Amino acid sequence: MGLAAIADQITRRVDRVTETLTSPFSDPVIRLGVTGLSRAGKTVFITSLVANLMDRGRMSQMRAAADGAIQTAYLQPQPDDTLPRFEFEDHLRRLTSPTPSWPEGTRHISELRLSLRMQPTGLLSGLSGPRTVHLDIIDYPGEWLLDLGLLDVNFAEWSKQAIARAAGRPGGDAFLATLGSISATEKLDETDAQRLAKSFTAYLNASREAGFSDCTPGRFLLPGDLAGSPVLTFAPLGDDKFPRGSLGRELERRFESYKRNIVKPFFRDHFAKIDRQIVLLDVLGAIHAGPPAVADLRQAMADILGAFKPGRNAFLTRIFQGRRVEKILFAATKADHLHHTQHPQLTSITEALLREARDKARFAGAKTSAMSIASLRTTVEETVDQGDGPLNVVKGQLLGTGKQAAFYPGALPTDPSHLLAPAADGAKEWLDVDYQVMNFAPAPLTLRPGDGPPHIRLDRAAEFLLGDRL
Repeated sequence: MGLAAIADQITRRVDRVTETLTSPFSDPVIRLGVTGLSRAGKTVFITSLVANLMDRGRMSQMRAAADGAIQTAYLQPQPDDTLPRFEFEDHLRRLTSPTPSWPEGTRHISELRLSLRMQPTGLLSGLSGPRTVHLDIIDYPGEWLLDLGLLDVNFAEWSKQAIARAAGRPGGDAFLATLGSISATEKLDETDAQRLAKSFTAYLNASREAGFSDCTPGRFLLPGDLAGSPVLTFAPLGDDKFPRGSLGRELERRFESYKRNIVKPFFRDHFAKIDRQIVLLDVLGAIHAGPPAVADLRQAMADILGAFKPGRNAFLTRIFQGRRVEKILFAATKADHLHHTQHPQLTSITEALLREARDKARFAGAKTSAMSIASLRTTVEETVDQGDGPLNVVKGQLLGTGKQAAFYPGALPTDPSHLLAPAADGAKEWLDVDYQVMNFAPAPLTLRPGDGPPHIRLDRAAEFLLGDRL
């Protein structure tokens, strides 16, 4: 370890001690990390959560809102001046306009501070006055979270895993063909390096579009200002011994540079400071994509759990070991794409995925939970007569066409093993049923004063993540 790294660790430990010693004399802060995998709806979740905390008429399952403990909620300047601000007002305007549209997805890290003015309730309500609790929301792409697993492997180990995943995935065969046409032991040719990286990136994008969750390295999908840089110009290789000056030796160096210059700073500067975390999952999309996508989602959940430090933010623990995440919620989004009679099945499947992931990651310490939610409800429920009996459907406006359509995705099994077992056994397709998905546009809203946007169980998610601190 170099002197700069040692000095950096000492500085950060001093900062943690200072924060811990001064926190009893300052307003409490909850740092909520929000991330998601494969278009799970992070931007809509944050926008709807903040809007519903500011206008709490639909938050009956959040105790602090229901009993009036939250007097008011208002936005304040965020504490980190180096991060972009989450564009809450613009996103809310798009969702609530007369012709609503979905906001663009998360492509970089951003932050927003919502301050809650709290009035104590119960026996202590007359003994103390109002207090302020700050909620700092950190929004970041789910692919960046999965990148943390790269810190535990070397280039050869990662290459073996990545090549094994590529076989059979969309775009994987094309990448493997490109890989087979290039010799990694030959002298470095930058043209070959770029051709490999472009083919690998195309495969990752194709896999994500097909519903797969683990598409690391994440910056290959969201390069930003790093597009075309050497730190994003590498790919997994089949060999593990490379002579000096070879293509393989250079790509190995760039992989380590990616971990050192991209992954570690994210963990150090942002991820390691989170108290609570919600991971949004498009479970319905994975089911529609088939057993391989469900198996990949289960593995991604295990990798996510493995990235967290388990435990509680005890006083001495925070001094000597740094901040630890106390609660992690895995939320299956788009519950409004199902009739409410199927919500228990979606929740059970998500809970089963979490249970397997927890066992695989040998995870213990932080409190974890799973539920099904819709951050913004876009459909209404109907029952239609199909001739052979009634069918429970949802009806909404189709994205792109604007037409109203009734939708039935298929019957989710009451026993999650009917999905998880074929996925674990390597099945390519579901044998007895075809699950469908539909892309709905946000519906025009007419909000009463004091009401936030309509949702499904957003108040229960907020109660799990924040209730004990409010």
